[in-house]
Amino acid sequence: MKKTLITGAAGFLGSHLCDRFIAEGHHVIGMDNLITGDIKNIEHLFHLKRFEFFHHDVTKFVHVPGRMDYILHFASPASPIDYLKIPIETLKVGSLGTMNLLGLARDHKARILVASTSEVYGDPLVHPQNEDYYGNVSPIGPRGVYDEAKRFMESITMAYHRHHGLDTRIVRIFNTYGSRMRLNDGRVVPAFMGQALRGEDLTVFGDGSQTRSFTYIDDQIEGIYRLLMSDYVEPINIGNPDETTILEFAEEIIKLTGTDQKIIFKPLPQDDPLQRQPDITRAREILGWEPKVHRSEGLKKAYDYFKSLSHDELWQQHRDFSPNS
Repeated sequence: MKKTLITGAAGFLGSHLCDRFIAEGHHVIGMDNLITGDIKNIEHLFHLKRFEFFHHDVTKFVHVPGRMDYILHFASPASPIDYLKIPIETLKVGSLGTMNLLGLARDHKARILVASTSEVYGDPLVHPQNEDYYGNVSPIGPRGVYDEAKRFMESITMAYHRHHGLDTRIVRIFNTYGSRMRLNDGRVVPAFMGQALRGEDLTVFGDGSQTRSFTYIDDQIEGIYRLLMSDYVEPINIGNPDETTILEFAEEIIKLTGTDQKIIFKPLPQDDPLQRQPDITRAREILGWEPKVHRSEGLKKAYDYFKSLSHDELWQQHRDFSPNS
């Protein structure tokens, strides 16, 4: 039985990865400090003998006894509200946390996949973004704590691969949505759906002409799994190239939810990227992967999930939202 460590296990992506690797027959060790994760995302796994959980901060020394086959490093704040609120922790988990887990992988001779992001491209001057583009990032801007943490993560991962011969993988994740997202995390899908469910007007930052490309969670997890099991060590974009403007997206949400809210506009925050669309040629050619779930189908599934939340969850920590990310 393969043994797999997943950090950020109680988060949105991490919890779905736990489900997938359990389904693939692995023994899964979940690790999370629960700063942004939620234990309820993985509590359905606690009764399984093939799942164990460690409440631990990976910026501290990480020790896992016994054999280890795979490590997936997904511990990090991932929404603007989170990483603008806890910038130091965001930088530390991308740097110190990554170093600790690369060291653990080296000790165990394990393959490690690190979760990078489309934010390494910053506010791109190339469109769509392919993996050879170096990006347009402000290291001292408010979003730089997340962008540069992930850029450092990629650099040190490749250094361990080249210098130590470590078996590494790097996934660049584009906007992903689905069940277990927090309604108050500042990302555009839960933000719009939460506003619709509460009967509030939908908030668009800027004039809404900025673009995003949304990947349903099942497609994202499949891409990550295929990359881990491949022999490819360079970064790969996993995202949906079906691009839409934020304004068009807001109108889609109003139509989906059957609500009659207005769309209101607020100033565009600093360094908010104006375009985001992945070039997935590499994923298609190397992994045989491309998204299967159309946005209309995925959004309906996501809306059904958000509608199932309790009144308290719907209104929990309700606040003004951050950029449409």
